[in-house]
Amino acid sequence: MKTCKDGKVRQVIVPRIAMAKDEEELKYFIRLAEFIKAELENEHQPSLFSPEELALEAIRAREKKEEEEKLSVNLKELREEERVIVGIHEVYESIYRRLGFHTLFNSISRKIAMNKALYNIVMARIASPASKLKSVKLLEENFGIHLRVDTVYEMMDMMDEEFIEKLKEKTYRAAIKLLDNKFDVVFYDCTTLYFESFEEDELKRNGYSKDMKFNQVQVLLALLVTKEGIPVSYEVYAGNTFEGNTVANVIEELKKKYDIGNVIFVADSAMLSKSNLKLLEENNQGYIVGARLKSLPKELKEKILDRSNYIKGEAGYEYGCFELEDGRRLIVTYSERRALKDRMDREKGIERLKKKIARSENPVSLISNYGYRKFLKLEGESKVSIDEEKLLEESLWDGLHGVITNNKELEVENVVSQYKGLWQVEETFRVSKHDLKIRPVYHWTPRRVRAHIAICFMALCCVRHLEFMVSGLYKKLSPEVIRNELLNVQISILKDTKTGKRYAVPSAATENARRIYKVVNKTLSTVPFEIN
Repeated sequence: MKTCKDGKVRQVIVPRIAMAKDEEELKYFIRLAEFIKAELENEHQPSLFSPEELALEAIRAREKKEEEEKLSVNLKELREEERVIVGIHEVYESIYRRLGFHTLFNSISRKIAMNKALYNIVMARIASPASKLKSVKLLEENFGIHLRVDTVYEMMDMMDEEFIEKLKEKTYRAAIKLLDNKFDVVFYDCTTLYFESFEEDELKRNGYSKDMKFNQVQVLLALLVTKEGIPVSYEVYAGNTFEGNTVANVIEELKKKYDIGNVIFVADSAMLSKSNLKLLEENNQGYIVGARLKSLPKELKEKILDRSNYIKGEAGYEYGCFELEDGRRLIVTYSERRALKDRMDREKGIERLKKKIARSENPVSLISNYGYRKFLKLEGESKVSIDEEKLLEESLWDGLHGVITNNKELEVENVVSQYKGLWQVEETFRVSKHDLKIRPVYHWTPRRVRAHIAICFMALCCVRHLEFMVSGLYKKLSPEVIRNELLNVQISILKDTKTGKRYAVPSAATENARRIYKVVNKTLSTVPFEIN
């Protein structure tokens, strides 16, 4: 209530924002109240520009040629009107356009609005991956960009099969261009993405989880990258799909869609099966795949374990070559370092297993557990112990690793080196899971799930392309370092309360940030300028 000069009491309705449960929520609601306050003030005294327009104008103004004129201002009359992060948009927009992603929505009536929404949600994924609702709030609060969440969902619903095929085509073409057509090896692997859900549908299925979340539904994500770690393509399969069954689809894409049949296909042992190798050979596809040494015929295993069949390699390891059927070669390497690691990993696992046996009321239940259960043996009806004989058999394979190839021209060192490059896929998965937080997935319908993965894949392509370019023209910087450098490239927009003029004051720039800008042919200036 409010008492006026005439002595009468009048009621005043004060908006109630929310009730905070803790300090973190209180800080959030205080910020929210400031936005509401600013909007109410704007109703009575509207500003000439919206926060987004101010941010975009600041970016455009910096891109113009710097003039030598001096700025004459009274510092006491200046007030900060907006502070925005510009580094992510200024740099990654160049990469985004280089990839051709700005034209993905070019055949619908609302293409401008949808392309804009897609671009900004990809930038938000790169800057600070979160849910779509949180991404919208992030764009508003930190980047001065207003985007309605229902527009984002509308955009995602328009990302149909045709859109995704177009995305893959542009990704492949951009990779070819970036690498100057030097495309001789592709690496292939699969991973699983889990949901905070337990309900299955045509896409979300229970299956073997690489994250050990067997009680939650998942999808299978397959990824194809170059030896430099540049994404070439991807595919999404139902969560109960066996990854070895995806090879046929990959070969079809390699041959028909991308016309890169002369490259060497590299994959781990999960892709190894007689039918898959036959399929690769029928398509004249060179390959290097991991071998399951312990599953080979007894006679061949005896040869592999006989160290007299090995010779010294150039990289400090020993190797043996064994001829297989259909002209294939089995190359097995032995490394002292790998042997030490294998032994230490096994000993740690066995030690954990012994502790579990000691404190378990029902040791028999451990027989069905994952991990080192193969080293357990059941004595009687209730006693479990470590099978020392199996441990000894396992130790014979310490330090050994094998690959199978149908390429007879490659030297052994090259074959081993190419297979070791498979870490590029694992690193790319790490970037997508850790830096871009592709999982867990919070969408439920198959179309929204596919759209979410497509958005994350677009962000991944932008991140890996820029990382490669920075590494080639400056030095190796991780995606996380690049992101943090760009998040610190900011502009404060100041308004002269007397003249109404606006000025932009860029933040200080590090050497890394300057070099990153230079990679995309931009200059990072820290000179204040007037926004006209």
